[in-house]
Amino acid sequence: MKKYIIMSFAVLALWGNSCTGEQSQTTKTKLAVTEFAEKMKAIPNAPIVDVRTPDEFSKGHLQHAKNIDWNGDSFDSQISSLDKSKPVLVYCLSGARSGAAASKMRADGFKEVYELQGGILKWKGAEMPITTENSTTSSAGISKQKFDELINSDKLVLIDFYAEWCTPCKKMKPYLEEIAKEMSAEVVVISINVDDNLTIANEMKINEIPLLHLYKNKTLVWNNTGFIDKESVLKIIQSKK
Repeated sequence: MKKYIIMSFAVLALWGNSCTGEQSQTTKTKLAVTEFAEKMKAIPNAPIVDVRTPDEFSKGHLQHAKNIDWNGDSFDSQISSLDKSKPVLVYCLSGARSGAAASKMRADGFKEVYELQGGILKWKGAEMPITTENSTTSSAGISKQKFDELINSDKLVLIDFYAEWCTPCKKMKPYLEEIAKEMSAEVVVISINVDDNLTIANEMKINEIPLLHLYKNKTLVWNNTGFIDKESVLKIIQSKK
């Protein structure tokens, strides 16, 4: 009797997922770069959705990707034009926006949604191809030579790799500006937008932001990925003088 009851609950659970359109919890939905590339080949007709802003999209995107801005006013209407019964591939810059978009799509009834783990930053870091096809602009930004000139200083040089859409980057920006003013005699603070500087982001294999680099005599002496508070940064600066 107990076995029958357990089996009944299992059947009901599976039936419930089927009815709501939710993707099976046993299906791997966040795919590493190689897995995402293999999935693209396995289902070549599946839509590839880039949920970044049009400006980001114009600077380089995956081949055949369709731009539907997660933060845009028409996201819901545009995404609803896709066939919910068919697989969809989704990505953004680092994975945060595509994760949010994928969750909403599944809740709205999409059967299969696959996300590029780490976003296009990881994709480019693995030296996978991107294109500016159907894009009106492209931004290479500063070269490695120019970057080397920026860190060539007798002061400490703190490089802030950021993006306009990045929430932790925005939280760090005010105190980094304070450090630039308060410690101008000792530290040079330089902010580099990775969206506008694809060349250096690719060459340095930057695949996560916010990212801080501290240079002394042109040598990298410290780095930090992710949010960090002002006090912690000041302690590092003091220790590297």
